[in-house]
Amino acid sequence: MDARLQKRLSDMAEERRVLEDRLAETAQAGDPAESRRLGRRLAHLAPILDRYARWQHLEREMAALRKMAREETDEELRALADQELEALRRTIRDLEAALELDLIPRDPDDDKNVLVEIRAGAGGEEAALFAADLMRMYLRYAERQGWRSELLSESPTDIGGMKEVVLLIEGDGAYSRLKYERGVHRVQRIPSTESGGRIHTSTATVAVLPEVEEVELEISPEDLKIETMRAGGAGGQHVNKTESAVRITHLPTGISVHSQDERSQHKNRDRAMRILRARLKERFQEEQASEVAAKRRAQVGTGDRSERVRTYNFPQGRVTDHRIGLTLHRLESVLDGDLNELITALTHQAEQERLQQGVEGLG
Repeated sequence: MDARLQKRLSDMAEERRVLEDRLAETAQAGDPAESRRLGRRLAHLAPILDRYARWQHLEREMAALRKMAREETDEELRALADQELEALRRTIRDLEAALELDLIPRDPDDDKNVLVEIRAGAGGEEAALFAADLMRMYLRYAERQGWRSELLSESPTDIGGMKEVVLLIEGDGAYSRLKYERGVHRVQRIPSTESGGRIHTSTATVAVLPEVEEVELEISPEDLKIETMRAGGAGGQHVNKTESAVRITHLPTGISVHSQDERSQHKNRDRAMRILRARLKERFQEEQASEVAAKRRAQVGTGDRSERVRTYNFPQGRVTDHRIGLTLHRLESVLDGDLNELITALTHQAEQERLQQGVEGLG
């Protein structure tokens, strides 16, 4: 193994010891936010250091086998030792490749909860219906993963579609898995309102943002304009009787967030702030990386039909991810949240790209 990799792994083992001590102190001090942060880092280090411990064990085993092969006079036993040595070499090479990938800098947001924003694009009411399909797909995926999901904001249409919806999905590695869903999703199907049986193409855009905790982003109360209003929409005696809806505008950036789905003004304010923090962090990252096009535009494009990361073709019962050229002929199960094959393939491609970039940052 490269000496730089071994040095980095030794440093990580020391980091784990320090973090474990700090976690114990933080727990006694009653700081849950810091405890969560330290816990996430320890959870990230654990499998890497487990692999490193196995590599060290196998290296010791190989040294013993080499010594035995050199000293063995029986030809059959020496041949057997050589076979075991070759099998060990293969296992060690695989472990070293995995450790090399582990040590290439990863996205610091990978372990965070995620906000998934879905907006109807081109296609009118059919696009809104497709946005609702995508919402259900991600909710079912979260359920399959054992994650918790919450509807933070929605703008429904009269016939069951969604003009816009924001989901909060909480679970280990939620952002690391769902971040590949960002972009323009395209659907090809015959709308129920189409009398001529023609296939229509519509789109919905998906943006995926890591949730931002309060300790990560300080927002001055003076920079916020908070308005309350009566909730709109149909149904229930409560609607339009109390000012439970909340709109929060961040004055320096002009970013505005609206929430009206809870009966409690306090809960609507909390939901709006969660969305606002995520959008503000995204805005600040865009400004810091001025050489890169605005992140949201890169994620979702304009919503035009010609832009797409994935196509859902109903007449052929297939789903095609255009980034990796993968087509699955099981549209129904994908829309029911069976996304792991697609997401795993996208993750594998991203990992290969990281490997190709090398480990220059480890020295």
